[in-house]
Amino acid sequence: MAKKDKKSAAEKQAGKSRDNKPEKLSSKDYEKELERLQGELVKLQLWVKEKGLKAIVIFEGRDAAGKGGVIKRIMERVSPRVFKVVALPAPTEREKTQIYIQRYMTHFPAAGEVVLFDRSWYNRAGVERVMGFCSDHEYERFMRMVPSIEQAIIDNDIILVKYWFDVSMDEQQRRFQDRIEDDRKIWKLSPMDTESYNRWYDYSRARDAMFEATDTDHAPWHIVPSDDKKRARLNCISHLLSLIPCKELPRDKVKLGKRDLKDRYDDTASLQGRRFIPEKY
Repeated sequence: MAKKDKKSAAEKQAGKSRDNKPEKLSSKDYEKELERLQGELVKLQLWVKEKGLKAIVIFEGRDAAGKGGVIKRIMERVSPRVFKVVALPAPTEREKTQIYIQRYMTHFPAAGEVVLFDRSWYNRAGVERVMGFCSDHEYERFMRMVPSIEQAIIDNDIILVKYWFDVSMDEQQRRFQDRIEDDRKIWKLSPMDTESYNRWYDYSRARDAMFEATDTDHAPWHIVPSDDKKRARLNCISHLLSLIPCKELPRDKVKLGKRDLKDRYDDTASLQGRRFIPEKY
């Protein structure tokens, strides 16, 4: 008789434990699949350039939900001349007098570009609403107008993708505590983060209202469960690739050729006496 703690073949096949939660993804399996997906992103990059495509990808979600981690993995192997990250600071006094979306529009893509917004105009529906940084009138006007604005973006041949990263209360607390205790991560923790921690349900209500007003057929929200960072990264990148289909383009084989050694000289000796950094490692 099999031991009770042994997983069934079906459970192993599904990659889930008996409590229906995904099993922990090994680093080896994660890195292997990430490498494959990053290769697909390079193919997408070449396709975007070749076809002159324009795309905007919005990353929203609670603080410490894992948005930055996904953006980092997308950007690791692609060209920053094609994939561009936009993470705007708080608006200046001048920007506060502009049409709300105006400061974001200056970063919209030209042909052959993909812009990743690490937070976006949806700040108005989230932090600005919860923290009282905008009036009721400004908030209501935004919620009323944004579906039309996004329709206009799409009508101008820009692919628009919107992601919401969904993290649980317990996991957010764990990540915040990790940031407090790790000197390398403390910069990630701002006063707005601690406020978002304290006002969990205010942010939940703001999220619900945002979805109700802006989860449209032409610009839907895609929710990324992100308690498991590794799975969230793989799932999001895989989904993004599915939304912008591409074909692998033929590439000329690169050959290094031969170095021209006709005028060679000792080009290391000529560096003697220059300022080299200390080799501590």
